[in-house]
Amino acid sequence: MTPDPQPTFVLVRPQMGENIGGAARAMWNFGLERMHIVAPRDGWPSGKAVAMASGAGRLLDQARLFDTTADALADADFVFATTARGRGLTKPIVSPERAMEMAAEKIAQGQKVAVMFGPERAGLENDDIARANAIVTVPVNPEFPSLNLAQCVLLTGYEWRRHSSQIAHERIELAKTEPAPQIEIEKLAEHYEARLEEAGFFFPLTKAPGMKINLRNLWSRMPLTRADVQMLHGILRQLLRGQNTPE
Repeated sequence: MTPDPQPTFVLVRPQMGENIGGAARAMWNFGLERMHIVAPRDGWPSGKAVAMASGAGRLLDQARLFDTTADALADADFVFATTARGRGLTKPIVSPERAMEMAAEKIAQGQKVAVMFGPERAGLENDDIARANAIVTVPVNPEFPSLNLAQCVLLTGYEWRRHSSQIAHERIELAKTEPAPQIEIEKLAEHYEARLEEAGFFFPLTKAPGMKINLRNLWSRMPLTRADVQMLHGILRQLLRGQNTPE
């Protein structure tokens, strides 16, 4: 793998191989490939980590193993530490959103950024956090602030993706169709207006112009596809055909 410029995620003393694998899977979901592992409790390599990582196993193959936090952070220019608890240390405290925004800015300037994640049971120790330039805290329920390692990695990875890629925050899924061109919507409006006029819908006559404008405005507000237009034509034809059917 040849990673794009991106932060390194540093797992400090992770306790379970399954959580390392879950973290790898979460990273790969958002295109993150650089993982450092510090003194994993159950040793390394880990079959449980590989099994949990599923399709992200190749990320684990490239992961670097370190004995100490200091060694894992040696090549970083700026370090974030994730923690849910105040540690009595004077440092900037930022949200994951702001942290990854900062990371994107610093990496664009050529700096190397690392994000530390602590062990599952107690999180990072003060000795680890003292090495960080800023603290990342997730605005979770204060009565239950604990996050699983993979959950925290996933959340941070998502924020990285938001700030490093062009994300479509809203789109319409077009199932085997395409947006209806204006001419087709115009023909649909004419069809309904003509049939409604024949049925005496536009009454009284003094209000007819305003009613027609409202109807045209309704069509223009609807994000119709070509399939929608065809179906609406068909509905009207079938209704009229039913009216002409003798009982």
